Amino acid sequence: MSQTKIKKNQPLLDMTPMVDLAFLLVTFFMLTTKFASEEPVIVDIPSSISEIKLPDNDILTITISKEGSVFFNMDGKYNRQELLSKMGDRYQIEFTEQEINSFALMTSFGMPLNKLKGFLQLEHEQQKEVIQTGIPADSLNNQLADWIVYSRMANPKLRVVLKGDRDANYPSVQKVINTLQTNNISRFNLITNMEKAS
Repeated sequence: MSQTKIKKNQPLLDMTPMVDLAFLLVTFFMLTTKFASEEPVIVDIPSSISEIKLPDNDILTITISKEGSVFFNMDGKYNRQELLSKMGDRYQIEFTEQEINSFALMTSFGMPLNKLKGFLQLEHEQQKEVIQTGIPADSLNNQLADWIVYSRMANPKLRVVLKGDRDANYPSVQKVINTLQTNNISRFNLITNMEKAS
C-alpha cells in the first residue's frame, strides 16, 4: 500500500512588529543620547566612592591637566556669548559677532585671552590642531579669576566643578582653589570616577 505524504505547512512569522520596535528603539536612542564633546586635553580623573550626581545644566567646569594647565568650560550658549563680550570689554579686545557665536558653540578651552581671538577665527578642523597651553592663573596674570567672575555675572546659578587629573601636581590644584576662594566660592564639586564602596 502506498503512503500518502502529508504536506507540512511552514509557520508564518510576521516580522513587521519586531522591525517597527527596532526602529523605534534606534530613534529613541538617537534622540536622547548626549555625545561627549571633544576636549582639548584628556584628563585621567581619580576615583572615589561619592554618589552625588551633578545637574545637567548651569555648570562651570575648570579642568586641570596632568601638566598643571587650566582649562575652562561653561554651559549655555547665550551665557557664553555674554561672558565673552564682558571679557572682551575687560581686556579691551573687540570680538566680532561670528567670533562670539563660535565661542558659544565650542567646548572647553585653555589659552590666554589675547590668543583666543585668533583661535576663534580658525575653522573647526584647524582649531583641533592648536595646542592649548592653559589659561593664566598665576598671581601676576590671573585671567582665570576674571573668567570665573564674569561667568557668574552671566549666570548666577552656576555650580563650580573641578576636574583634575589624578597626576596633577598639588600646587596647580591649590592655585585654582585659591582663585575660587579669593572670589568667594567656597563650595565646589570634584569630578571623580565611581568606585565601588567596600
